[in-house]
Amino acid sequence: MTSSQNTPPAIRIDSQFDSGNIEVLSVDGATARLAIPHDHMSEFRQWFHFRVSGAAGRELVLKIVDLETSAYPAGWPGYRACVSEDRDFWGRADSEYDAKADGGTLTIRYTPASDLAWFAYFAPYSMERHHDLVSEAAASEGVSYRALGTTLDGQTIDCLELGEGDKQVWLYARQHPGESMAEWWMEGALECLTDPADPIGRALRQRCRFHIVPNCNPDGSRRGHLRTNAVGTNLNREWETPSADKSPEVLAIRNAMDATGVDFAMDVHGDEAIPAVFLAGFEGIPSWTDDLGDKYYRYRAILERRTPDFQTAKGYAVSKPGTANLSMSTNQLAERFGACSMTLEMPFKDNDDLPDAEQGWSPERCQILGRDCLASLLEWLDEGN
Repeated sequence: MTSSQNTPPAIRIDSQFDSGNIEVLSVDGATARLAIPHDHMSEFRQWFHFRVSGAAGRELVLKIVDLETSAYPAGWPGYRACVSEDRDFWGRADSEYDAKADGGTLTIRYTPASDLAWFAYFAPYSMERHHDLVSEAAASEGVSYRALGTTLDGQTIDCLELGEGDKQVWLYARQHPGESMAEWWMEGALECLTDPADPIGRALRQRCRFHIVPNCNPDGSRRGHLRTNAVGTNLNREWETPSADKSPEVLAIRNAMDATGVDFAMDVHGDEAIPAVFLAGFEGIPSWTDDLGDKYYRYRAILERRTPDFQTAKGYAVSKPGTANLSMSTNQLAERFGACSMTLEMPFKDNDDLPDAEQGWSPERCQILGRDCLASLLEWLDEGN
């Protein structure tokens, strides 16, 4: 028998599936050199999602290169790639970042027990799972469904509505499709709100009318984009002047908000670089008042008290008076409706305040945080809002 017959075949890497995204530069045995393609018609690139086959019992060495020119180079130091063999449980693989190697290289090492291993920037939330989530919620008692509009790829912008109260609450997620933790959060929130035995959900349904958009950007989600829709538009920079040709998603959602009004809004996201959960508010809007600002600060204080997964020390810089970017949804809704609006950010990395060596920040923690955010909303309402 020749030595070549003793050599295991090279691994196979593919990404032609829902939210898949990787470029294979070379493969040598169980080692591969990879790159992340740009979002279509955009300079953003950071999201990866691919499958490795022929891997059982072999140490995979996967090198993703040229990351110093990715969208958020600060997202790679301290980051560990997500990995799954059953696409149900997502753990973390040993990962190391070298900014000086090959334009910035993330080296992922993992030895799978089975023949297939899946790797992603964060645990993916597929469009098929999205449809399951929407259908299950829509079948729950007291929930109505409506299509707000259609995307450029012809997908539907799904909205779920429930509750008998007079407070108009909008929850919306995945304006940036690669921030898949946002829809895991939505799954936890919807489980709370649609469970007839859940006391938090029951009380909130009595007080509020909920309008929930679990995925604002289905085109980008399916295409495997980090931050943009089918034509390279960053939806969270379109809220001042959305258009049917560039941002029909925002146009449809904002029109629906105009019809209902907005009292409270949460825009759910993920942050590449900051290893913490935090909120961003609307400081700097032209119509800022201390009374409106206090509503936001009180909600933030309640959430910090309710869960150790949330903190207020780390986050974004606060805008100076009159300098808020009104093309971002949180600022636009506060200015447009006088709403207590906010952006929730979760980490792609771990939560350094409460680290988990096996999973880092995980889908399970996103779901729990969704419930904690709703419990905080109920307490906030009980304080007289």
